[in-house]
Amino acid sequence: MSVAPSQEIQFGTDGWRGIIAKDFTFANVRKVTRAIASYLETAYGKDRPVLVAYDTRFLADEFARTAAEILADLGWTVKIVDRDCPTPVIAYNARLLNSAGALMFTASHNPAPYCGIKYIPDYAGPATPEITDTIVANIPGASDAPGAGKNSDKISVFDPKPEYLKFIYTLLDVETIRRAKLKVKYDALYSTSRGYLDEVLAHCGCETESFHTWRDVLFGGGMPEPKGEQLEGLIAAVKDDRADLGLATDGDSDRFGVVDEQGNVLTPNTILLLLARHLIKNKGKTGAIVRTVATTHLLDNFAAKYGLTLYETAVGFKYVGEKMRETDVLIGGEESGGLSVIGHIPEKDGILADMLVAEAVAYEGKPLSQLVEEAIKEADGPLYNQRLDLHLTEAHKAAVLDYFPKNPPSQVAGIKVKELGRKDGIKLYLEDGSWVLLRPSGTEPLIRVYLETNSPEKQAKIAAEMEASINQLAPS
Repeated sequence: MSVAPSQEIQFGTDGWRGIIAKDFTFANVRKVTRAIASYLETAYGKDRPVLVAYDTRFLADEFARTAAEILADLGWTVKIVDRDCPTPVIAYNARLLNSAGALMFTASHNPAPYCGIKYIPDYAGPATPEITDTIVANIPGASDAPGAGKNSDKISVFDPKPEYLKFIYTLLDVETIRRAKLKVKYDALYSTSRGYLDEVLAHCGCETESFHTWRDVLFGGGMPEPKGEQLEGLIAAVKDDRADLGLATDGDSDRFGVVDEQGNVLTPNTILLLLARHLIKNKGKTGAIVRTVATTHLLDNFAAKYGLTLYETAVGFKYVGEKMRETDVLIGGEESGGLSVIGHIPEKDGILADMLVAEAVAYEGKPLSQLVEEAIKEADGPLYNQRLDLHLTEAHKAAVLDYFPKNPPSQVAGIKVKELGRKDGIKLYLEDGSWVLLRPSGTEPLIRVYLETNSPEKQAKIAAEMEASINQLAPS
């Protein structure tokens, strides 16, 4: 049997992902599972169970069963979910059940040909780099041989939903949402949130119409990503029926999607700001605000107004989650659509995020679009964001990564660079409050340029200048 070499198994910001049957094979799943088990041997006793879960992708359930069998072979007690499961749900149960952590088979918002596996430690958040580095170091020595079928009695099936929902209801003001009698449209996008988010909406008294609430391994021919073109049906439903809001999640339900009553898809940056304000103003919460280097500085303005500490982390929710385990965090999140809040697990949760938006509307009794305007104004906005994905040759990408750290510009679009950040990529903090981030993709010949400024004109000028600067570095 020909097996993909171990160096093809690369862990990104949130586990290992690959194309099913090309990289993501049963042999490689056995190999990675054994590498994770080698880490578990150093961190936990075998009196603690290992949880295994999966999303709606093709063969994800079979990959999960294979991992469970390998773990049982190695003497671990395994609890595998009874159906596809949201990442935040298995993460919560990993902590609740005093487990040795969980293996989650998901490729999140990636297209249908992909699957993935991530290890979630017992603290219910993403594995830190120290843990994933150890797992990756174990891969070359791990066997990809089929399991021996030993200890099958150590594998049991369990339902993670009841305990998760019970916990979620402690974080929400269910009675206030019920009194508001909200009209909500929900697009599951064939994801794991079906049977969860719709159930929570019903429990909270919302008049809900749901779409795409069945398993489709091809995600209806689209992507399980709750933004833009994937939400056209949801946008139309909200506008046609004059609903209060539309809600969606990505494939494993750790990212949120929100549509306001006018049919606008709200950006994650906007939702982070909206919910920070809601938690303070309506629920009396406090704590630090944590954002990644690529996330809006409107959160900085908001934190300053309320005397809150603001932490900036590298890209990846594992860094946000790490800060949540160290200190009281009001809200932590990233521009790519993940957030968590005080009192919750240090893992992004699209189900809770969506429900908190519904809760904010219920508290205020105002249209969601108006709440957004108020939040932006309070944070001295608006600010204008953009992300450029520049597809380069490997040589061009290498030239950019070599040049910019050694020769950072002193000004961009005529605005002086006052500070240089190297937390993740190269971040240019400009004198007028604008910023630019250059960050390479870890898996593709791609440079991402994020930027934020206070006018559309500056946005266009900064974007054009950065792209031109990068293009000039192309090898001849």
